[in-house]
Amino acid sequence: MEDRRLNFTVLIEQDEDGIYVAKVPDISGCYTQGKTVSEAMERIKEAIQVCIEADSKETTPMKFIGVQQLEVKV
Repeated sequence: MEDRRLNFTVLIEQDEDGIYVAKVPDISGCYTQGKTVSEAMERIKEAIQVCIEADSKETTPMKFIGVQQLEVKV
């Protein structure tokens, strides 16, 4: 079987303790963390592979358009 190469958008945020949290919006529940951005990115590669192997349906990344922040008064 031939290996497929997929490109996923990874969102990286920093929590209140300074830990970087990496999330893949295209894969439900696929996230990890690291002390540095590099560490979080290495870990999210592993997490993506595990999530894809564990999911019985085929995963297809969506086309990335952009990221915006929105301030909301509450």
